[in-house]
Amino acid sequence: MNETISTILGHRSIRKFEDRPLSDEQIRTIVECAQSASTSSFIQAYSIIGVKDPEKKRRLSEVAGNQAYVEKNGHFFVFCADLYRHSLIGEREGREVLDSIESTEKFMVAVIDAALAAQNAAVAAESMGLGICYIGGLRNNLDVVQKLLSTPERVIPLFGLAVGYPAQDPGKKPRLPFGHLYHEDRYEQDLETYMGEIEEYDREIAAYYEERTSGKRSDTWSGQIAGMLEKKSRMYMKEFVNKNKLNLK
Repeated sequence: MNETISTILGHRSIRKFEDRPLSDEQIRTIVECAQSASTSSFIQAYSIIGVKDPEKKRRLSEVAGNQAYVEKNGHFFVFCADLYRHSLIGEREGREVLDSIESTEKFMVAVIDAALAAQNAAVAAESMGLGICYIGGLRNNLDVVQKLLSTPERVIPLFGLAVGYPAQDPGKKPRLPFGHLYHEDRYEQDLETYMGEIEEYDREIAAYYEERTSGKRSDTWSGQIAGMLEKKSRMYMKEFVNKNKLNLK
């Protein structure tokens, strides 16, 4: 096993960081690694906003549900789906690009591009001995996030990435079984096999929580996720994206 694979397999979310900022060189390296990710048709439909201003980080922390590690970290990155620049170059080049830019396909491309870039950034940061935590809670109120970050039309802040020097060493959370996640030649649809693998995973997760909390928690993955999905959240998202003239067609 090489060092890169060890870094990837050793991932865990860090939610407590030392009070120690990243250097400009570290920030630049992480962003350059993000830029080296694959991008659909070379479109590069994303942007990254680094947030250093303490007050903005505090406000973003509030939006994300008062998660302290959004405010207190080495550096906070916000990854955005971005087709703003593409509308500008279309106008400059005299090409009719808006139908394409406003399509569901190009919105998906922008989201995928941003996610690929972010994961490159995460692996780069972890390889440098730093910890990371993705922050989807920014989507709790994107109107506020947009105002704080002054994002133009056709730019959607998708999630944050808190990066810093770890001040904790949490255990690694088990993932779904390999055989449940990986399919060959066709999607496995034998219901008995499919649900049996989930039940196996539920037992593993319950044991993980029980050990981690000294018996105070023993919920299953199925129960946890079904409960989360039962609660409607961020149901404004389609309207918000459409308002920013993306995913219209």
